[in-house]
Amino acid sequence: MILAEMKNVDPQTVDPDKLTDIADVTVNTRLPLPERLADYLDQIGNPYCFRCGNVVVKIAYADTAVTFEDALEQFIRQRQLAEHTGL
Repeated sequence: MILAEMKNVDPQTVDPDKLTDIADVTVNTRLPLPERLADYLDQIGNPYCFRCGNVVVKIAYADTAVTFEDALEQFIRQRQLAEHTGL
């Protein structure tokens, strides 16, 4: 499957049994980054759609310099602010 096809997999209609369970993926952090990424892609199969147990997970990647950690921190702060102010 080419990357564009992987990206367009519909999580509502995909056969979950054909997806890799993320729990079965092991990242060797001792490998250099390019090799680590290649190994991850080999293991996961489709980086856009995989399983976590019985749950189908669909991921979209943004072309941005903001890291996942930065985005998560911003989300949590906004959530805390909304709870504090009653919004």
